Formats: sequence, structure tokens, C-alpha cells
Amino acid sequence: MKKLDGKVAIITGAGQGIGLATACKFAREGAHVVVCDIQQRAVDAAVDACSALGVRAIGFVVDVTQRGMVDAVVADTLAQLGQIDVLVNNAGITQDARLQKMTIEQFDRVIDVNLRGVFHFSQAVADAMVKQGSGVILNASSVVGIYGNFGQTNYVASKSGVIGFTKTWARELGPKGIRVNAVAPGFIDTPMIKTIPEKVLEAMQSQIPLRRMGTAEEIANAYAFLASDEASYINGVVLEVTGGATV
Repeated sequence: MKKLDGKVAIITGAGQGIGLATACKFAREGAHVVVCDIQQRAVDAAVDACSALGVRAIGFVVDVTQRGMVDAVVADTLAQLGQIDVLVNNAGITQDARLQKMTIEQFDRVIDVNLRGVFHFSQAVADAMVKQGSGVILNASSVVGIYGNFGQTNYVASKSGVIGFTKTWARELGPKGIRVNAVAPGFIDTPMIKTIPEKVLEAMQSQIPLRRMGTAEEIANAYAFLASDEASYINGVVLEVTGGATV
């Protein structure tokens, strides 16, 4: 039996990178997938990729900062698929600058997407999960949300905040049969790092005991495990997937 057979999973930021890899992994494990992304072309491609794996896949163009759009996705998912078993809050952005150079607009935009967006989707699905008496919410944090990082005041604040969400909701929703966990990826080979100079990439990899970046698929594997019944007694954790970078 597949790990997520028959489950319905909403995945935000599923048009590329870790989100797309997670959507495809969940589909291979038997989940029906709800693809959410900001770009129509990316949504369509991800839906096609998941459908080709033999599950039902539907897609929505959604800005996670807009509560009306989020509520509509949840309502449409329940209408079409009848349940919501897993939410993966993967959507996220970066707009880096040192503290003295960061604009208010840069700060607000990252907090809105990475933190407020997680709140919107989680609150929107909570009632349905409580009514079912089951569910899993998985939040994308980051290794920098635990240890900090130069030039990322806004991003680090958002990813640290996600950890706070995770631990609070694990306490609040655990008695209702809902598990809430976070994944903290390290240095992962996704489109987000394409602007980093090669020398900087090499220096960063040299600090990782495995001497390489992680892949989007390796993060997707962690999400699939935490979403499955194999992780039925795991609640309120932050799983670092870093290749040992913090050892």
C-alpha cells in the first residue's frame, strides 16, 4: 500500500522547486493533490505532472497573502474532493538585505508571504480537519530560522515565526487528532539559489559534511514521511534536513 493512499493534500508554492517535488512525491504515494501557486503556467504544469502519476490533481492560482483567495481554495477543495488530510505550507520568498539597508517594503513582503500566508492557510483548513478528527499541517521553516543568517532579517524572522506557529498549533490541535510539524531545509538546489555566485556556492558546500547541496526530492521525502501514518506519534517537531550542516 502506498504511504499516502487516498489522502487529499494541499501544497502551496507547488509550481517549482521543493513544492513541485513534494506534489509529485505525494502523488506517487497515492495522494490526491491540490496544487497552489502564484503563476497559472506553473499550476497547469504541476497538475499535469501529478495527474500523469494516476491520482486526481486540481490546481488554483492563489496569493497566500490574500485571505479571500485562500478561503476559496479550501472551500473548492472540500467541494471537489470531500476532505483535506494534509496541508503543506511551502510557499515562500526571499528579499535579502542587511538590517541597515532593508526597506520596509522588503520586510513586509517576506513576512506577508512566509508568515501571514502560513497563518491564512492553516487557519482556513483547521475547522475541516477538526471536524474530521484528523489531519496533518506541515510548515516550511529553514535552518536559518533556527540559527540566523547574515542579510536575512525578514526571512529569518518569518522562518523562526513558523517554528513558533508549529509548536503552538501542535499543542492546540493535537488533542483534536491533528499533527503539526515543520521541516527546516538546509542548502537545497532550487531555483531560489540560481543568483548565488559559483565561488560562494562552493564555499557553502565545503561546510556541509556531505559536501553537497540537498535536492528538492530529499525535502519532499521528509514531508511525505511526516504526512504519513508512519509519523503518527510525531507532533510539534522541527526536522532539520541539512546534510549535517549544523553539526
